[in-house]
Amino acid sequence: MKLIRATIKDIQTLLEIEKTAKGLKVYSGYFTNEEIKEWIEKESVYLIENDGVIVGSISSETIDKDYACISGLVIKSEFQKQGFAKQAIILLLEKLKGFKKLSLTVHPDNHAIKLYESFGFVVESRKENYFGDGEPRLIMKKDNTI
Repeated sequence: MKLIRATIKDIQTLLEIEKTAKGLKVYSGYFTNEEIKEWIEKESVYLIENDGVIVGSISSETIDKDYACISGLVIKSEFQKQGFAKQAIILLLEKLKGFKKLSLTVHPDNHAIKLYESFGFVVESRKENYFGDGEPRLIMKKDNTI
């Protein structure tokens, strides 16, 4: 499995991935071409490829020289529960190893919380209506210096 840096030419592929999570209260994604374009320009967005097949996407955003945020992770429904999310996080954490502090935001009902905890992320706080979608989110942090 590998992560491939997304470019503008991948907008349609990313749109298809994001639409697999549309309507889920546990995910606030990007659902237009313009949103995807802005996302690619602002953050480090990767396609998750396994044996030549795109199974999902993962992204991170640099906040400052010591701090990065894992900003998105979507595995297409037909590829869930096969370990791809865990493998993608391992690969992304390798790319983020120079940052001292990491964070992510997750819905409290998202089953991925256990996965994030297994990588050392802990819940720091809870924010109501964090993305303006009426849903709460947990802010999870990780000291990345260990």
